[in-house]
Amino acid sequence: MEIIYSDNDIAVCIKPAGVLSTDEPGGLPELLRQEFGTDNFRTVHRLDRVVSGLTVVARNAKSASELSRQIRDGEFDKEYLAVIHGAAEERGELRDLLRRDKQERKTYVADAPAKDVQEAILEYETVSRRDGLSMVRIKLITGRTHQIRCQFSSRGLPLVGDRKYSLNEDGCDIALWSHSLSFTHPKNGQQMHFEQAPPDRWPWNIF
Repeated sequence: MEIIYSDNDIAVCIKPAGVLSTDEPGGLPELLRQEFGTDNFRTVHRLDRVVSGLTVVARNAKSASELSRQIRDGEFDKEYLAVIHGAAEERGELRDLLRRDKQERKTYVADAPAKDVQEAILEYETVSRRDGLSMVRIKLITGRTHQIRCQFSSRGLPLVGDRKYSLNEDGCDIALWSHSLSFTHPKNGQQMHFEQAPPDRWPWNIF
């Protein structure tokens, strides 16, 4: 477990791919308890099991409550890097209605509003293009399950390594990385910003 920052109120770490963000056996809070030898770790935001990168975990109930409030009020900024198949526009906004199929554990673009449909919005800019791939920087405006993966795939731009929303056999982990976090420290009010580069392996290392 790579710990980027920690104090008595928060811990910022790199969530490994394959580890759940939620508090259950083998989940990130349990791994942090083993790492620190203390019990007080609470999830405040999630990354898909297959996704890795920066995440912040609260170390007490007050910090969890305040960070959750910042997320609800749009004061918590998350940016991702992704490598996609195809040539993305220089920048853009993706806005869709998404429906989550719980039985299939998959998200779909919906044609019309409905009870189980939610609006999904993200903004992106293309960082680089090479070998038929594009690396994009993504800012989530909403945080729907599998939002990035579904929205890009629905436009014929599936993420490299995505075995759920792509038919390509890429032979690698999904190329979606939690790149930066910006938020206010829940206790002292300090502005916190963290950035971490993706791993030095294909497809990241071709850019």
